[in-house]
Amino acid sequence: MLADTSFILGPPVGEFESGFAEFSGVRHCIGVGSGTDALEIAIRALGVGPGDDVILPANTFIATALAVTRAGATPVLVDCSPDTYLIDVEAIEAAITERTRAIIPVHLYGQMAPAREIRDAFPDIWVVEDAAQSQGARRLGESSGSIGHLGATSFYPGKNIGAYGDAGAVLTNDDRLAEQARKLRNWGSEVKYHHPEKGFNSRLDTVQAVVLSAKLRRLAAWNELRSEAARLYGELLADLPVQLPVVADGNDHVWHLFVTRVPERERVLGELNANGVGAGIHYPTPIHLHGAYSDLGHGPGSFPNSEQLSQSALSLPIYPGITPEDQEYVADCLKKALR
Repeated sequence: MLADTSFILGPPVGEFESGFAEFSGVRHCIGVGSGTDALEIAIRALGVGPGDDVILPANTFIATALAVTRAGATPVLVDCSPDTYLIDVEAIEAAITERTRAIIPVHLYGQMAPAREIRDAFPDIWVVEDAAQSQGARRLGESSGSIGHLGATSFYPGKNIGAYGDAGAVLTNDDRLAEQARKLRNWGSEVKYHHPEKGFNSRLDTVQAVVLSAKLRRLAAWNELRSEAARLYGELLADLPVQLPVVADGNDHVWHLFVTRVPERERVLGELNANGVGAGIHYPTPIHLHGAYSDLGHGPGSFPNSEQLSQSALSLPIYPGITPEDQEYVADCLKKALR
């Protein structure tokens, strides 16, 4: 790469795209600059924009909503399930109007939302999977990113497979949509200096593709280590007043995050952090309570499941290199904090 100065869309980009497409069970992977860009490009590739509504869960990172906004469409929020925290399919049905053009099921914390059920239930509406937290996850035998008309994933450094900076990808089995996404990421062009439409400068850097290809070979093993750590947490925390994660039937979870729920969350989190435990919150504020989306007109109480989760969620450290001793220390600190 350095010798031939192929820094932009060099051969390693195509090699990684082919490898990740195979890993994800899709025909096409289009590398882009970030997970947020991947979502926006996926939405735009479908022709969704001003005047259109896109349904997504209130319980997600704000990038899901921002991608919709950047494409010119309007985010329509629905609540999450009270047990898995994934998008509520019944709430989707109640939110659909004549303006609804797309639904974004968010695969959260490492397990897949019911994307197949959503696509089958609403065949006239586009489905875009937000697969930023679920590389390698499966649901009823289908891979994350392979079910919707398009999928979007992120290779932010903290993901199960992370780059050495921002990066993302669009996934699809549709040849036409793949061609459109490739044009959109490259100034609306597939041929240099020919721009039949408007696009963006959002291309996966060659150096990031090199890093990601090296990590892709290890991803399945890393995901299994995360699963082993999750199983141990289940044993260590079984007798504590902690609500443990629920894995939906048919899901193979890859444990991007291990999200529990605890009473007096802020105090408990403070004590854990004071003892060197890198616990966190995913997420402290639902989309509708951010100032950025006050214009949607939702106040407190609009999405009770998402709001209750935001007040009690506590993410415990989980990563491939965490040791049983580390986890025992986390469990011991949590037990003391819950005294």
